[in-house]
Amino acid sequence: MTVLEICVDDASGLEAAIEGGADRVELCSVLELGGLTPTPGLIALAGHANVPVRAMIRPRPGDFVFSESDFQAMLADIDHVRASGLEGVVLGASLPDGRLDLAMLERLAQAASGLKRTLHRAIDLVPDMEAAVEQAIALGFDTILTAGGAHTAPEGIEILALAHRIAAGRIAIMAGSGLHAGNAAALLDRVPLPALHASCGVAAAQASAPALRLGFASPSRKATSLANVAALRAALSARG
Repeated sequence: MTVLEICVDDASGLEAAIEGGADRVELCSVLELGGLTPTPGLIALAGHANVPVRAMIRPRPGDFVFSESDFQAMLADIDHVRASGLEGVVLGASLPDGRLDLAMLERLAQAASGLKRTLHRAIDLVPDMEAAVEQAIALGFDTILTAGGAHTAPEGIEILALAHRIAAGRIAIMAGSGLHAGNAAALLDRVPLPALHASCGVAAAQASAPALRLGFASPSRKATSLANVAALRAALSARG
């Protein structure tokens, strides 16, 4: 059966993902910015979850071209994730031209030795997906999260199919972005991927006017929907 990973960025989202039937959770903060490293408190809470949890290691928003000081922060975050007992980490690093930063990824992979490792959507920036899949395998990643170089996974279906074909069972290609109960089965009918990744978000409750006025709240923030997680889980289960 297809593994369902749900990305969450707060405690209620973690609860909704688990209750809705997620097989695994990607733990983040600030999902409206693509997901950053989660807080120590949320990591500690996830350490007691009854499903595997992988934590995003991304110290800032923007691109994935990281400095040495960014790298040092990422090392500390990886150490904290290991100490908290989570299953693994979600990593990525790019060169300015979009190719994977193999030197930095090798250092990060070594720091995360013993943890499961997902290569995140930094791979969607690469000019050569075939080469990048081979590089991820060589670096010891067990999963690649990708939308096939597109904004959403359904739009990137051809590159997803290429990545899956190149992977040939050596690494799991996990489609993510724009997936929900209404389109997941159709994507899997095209490409029989071993895993799917989704946020299952809905518009979060509106923050107070003073909080918005002072810039303390994000108008684009979403909340994990238990109903949406359960619907996606049901859609995948119906496929057998």
